[in-house]
Parts: sequence; C-alpha cells; structure tokens
Amino acid sequence: MLNQKQMEQFAELAVRVGANMQPGQTVVVRCDVACQEFAHLIVAKAYEFGAKKVIMQWSDEIVSRMGMLNQSVESLCEVPQWAIDQSQYFIDQKVCLISIKAGDPNIYKGCDPVKLKESALASGKAMINFRKATMSNLLRWTLVSIPTPAWAQQVFPGIPAEEAVDKMWDAIGHIMRLDQEDPTDAWFKHIDVLTRRAAYLTSHNFETIHMYNAQGTDLYVGLAIEHEWIAAREMGQDGIPFTANMPTEEIFTAPHNKKINGTVVSALPLVNNGNIIDNFSITFKDGRVVDYTAEVGYEALKGLLTADEGVLSLGEIALIGKNSPIAESGILFFNTLFDENASCHLAFGQSYPTTVKNGNALTDEQLAERGMNSSIKHVDFMVGTKDINIDGIGFDGKVVPLFRDGEWVI
Repeated sequence: MLNQKQMEQFAELAVRVGANMQPGQTVVVRCDVACQEFAHLIVAKAYEFGAKKVIMQWSDEIVSRMGMLNQSVESLCEVPQWAIDQSQYFIDQKVCLISIKAGDPNIYKGCDPVKLKESALASGKAMINFRKATMSNLLRWTLVSIPTPAWAQQVFPGIPAEEAVDKMWDAIGHIMRLDQEDPTDAWFKHIDVLTRRAAYLTSHNFETIHMYNAQGTDLYVGLAIEHEWIAAREMGQDGIPFTANMPTEEIFTAPHNKKINGTVVSALPLVNNGNIIDNFSITFKDGRVVDYTAEVGYEALKGLLTADEGVLSLGEIALIGKNSPIAESGILFFNTLFDENASCHLAFGQSYPTTVKNGNALTDEQLAERGMNSSIKHVDFMVGTKDINIDGIGFDGKVVPLFRDGEWVI
C-alpha cells in the first residue's frame, strides 16, 4: 500500500506530468465514485499548482449497470442536450482533462450486447466534437488508474478484497515509479528515452511494419503517408507538452488503412464495454477485417466490429518491449491502460491526426488521402508476445530488425 506522500506524488504526476496543467487553467476530473479519495488529492494538487477552477464529473458503474439492465435501447441512446453543451463548453474553455479509469472489468457481464453496442454508438456520435478535441490534442489530457475492490479481485482472485487492493497498490506504485526518490524526475528521464526511440523510427520512414510469432501472427501493416512516430511526450496544440497515458511505454503511429494484410492473434484479453474478449484472431485483407474468431466474448467482438465501417480497419500500431515494468510484473490487469503498455498493440478504428506530419492542419479528406482511418471507435488490443519479431521494411525493400523475441534491438 502506498503511503500518504506517495499518494500525493501520484496525484502530482497526473496534474504536472500527465495533463501538464498550466496556472490559470480550468481542470475537468472524470472519476467513478469508488475513487473519491484519490480524486480529492488530484483536485488539491490542481489548486496547489494554480488551477483557475476544477470541475468534477462523477460516475457510478453500479448505477450504470442497473441502467443497462433495466432501460430500453431507446432510453439508453438518449444523450441529453445539456451533456453535449457541457462538452462543447469544455472545448471552448480549452480545459485540462484528467480521467481516473478504474473499475470492474466484468461490470456489464450478462448485459444485452445490443444495448451495449447501440448506447456506445449513440454516445460516440453525440460526443464526436469532444473526441476530436482530445485526439487532435486541442485539449491536453491524461488517464491514470487506481485499484478498486472489484478490479483488484479480478486481478488477484481468491484472496480478501482488502489484501487484493493492497497488492494492486504495490504493483501500481512500482509501475508509476513512486518507489523512486523523485518520481517526477524519473518520469522525465523515461520520457526522454522513449522520445529518442520514436525519432529513430520516424527518421527511417518505413513503408511497412511486419509482425510475426509462433502463435500465428503474421501481419504486414502499411504505414500512413508522412507518418510520424510519437512517444510519451505529446504536444498540445497550444505548444505545451503532456503525457496522455500514465503509465506509458509505447511508441505509436498510424497505419495506412488500405495496406494491412495478414492475421494477428491476441496476446492478452481485451476488456471492452465491460465485457472480456479473449483468445481471438483477426484477419485483414487490403486494410479491412475479413474474418475473426474468439474463444471468449465472440458476440462482444462482433458488436465492436459492426459499430461502423471504420472500425474494420486500424488507427494505431504501437510498439512496447517485453521488459517494460508492466510486462515484468507478470500481472494481467484486465485494464487496457496497463495491459496495452505490457504488449505491442493495435487499435481498431480512429487514427490520431497527430501521427502524420502537420496532421491537425489537414482536412478530413487530406487525412484520408494519407491513409488515415476514420471511426467513432478507437479500441486497443494487445498482440505483442514474448517471442514476437518485428521488422521495418523500407520503400526500397530494405528490412531493419526492430524487435527480436519480444524486445527492442535498436
């Protein structure tokens, strides 16, 4: 369990390194009621470092489950105008957004998959402007997670909830570098390493990334025209850097949505809309999903892949070595924020405009010409195994090894 000083350092990381809030800025904190105490620490740190004001957006996953079980599809799909207006207000104010993502990975187990799909689709369409504002870095934002009893017992089954939560805090404390003398300094050093590696990949301007392993993955991912690799230090449109995910180990860019071919096999479970999808494979031809299987959560996967046309292609390819702190922990977190940073991953759906040169200045049509994908979804899934090999292939056909047996060789 973290002590009070470490908890405050964690909150400070979210405010200063993650969203990199600036004095005089309005902050929005999104959080489930189960994480109330940690949210209060974040609010206190935001004011300590000069926030103009902090707006709380509380949620309650238990109430959300009750609604999913008892409301009609039509009721679940009603997005009130005040919620849309509020999100536009946040855009207009250029708020700094901090989200605490934690909860029960099985919260929607047993719920109607049609309700889950349609309600997520309606919300995604209604909040499309806010989503564009975050994905284009008009707003600086960050995600962090803390243990909750339901989540901890999913990760550490068979032990009392309190003990499971303590074990989770110990793991997260190490992953977040809170056991180091100066966690903030440790994070800046880590970010520097990732940034240098991203610059190396960008300078090579690979045409294609080839991923393959013994489990059946053999996938060629063409890269978007004028793509750029991004690491932990992203740049807001206001010129201020921030770190969107904490923890983060990834270096990522945009696939070309018409140049993806082959099959990829999942390395870890995917938790999507409160459902677990596991042991699945996806086959692509000319950039689109043409076949898929899943031993667990097939209907949930089917629902995801029928959300819109864009979700049938990829919006992100991200590379992470097997010796990252999360991978070395050996813990399956059932939480994308953590699990995606233990494993190379891909993402169905929307591309980040920031992953092509001058992407935020391009129109939707210009982004499409570069091979960028468009969708109301962006869902990461993990594909990196301990034996995965990855090559970068240049336009001249030259092959540059990037990964061997799951780890960087550059």
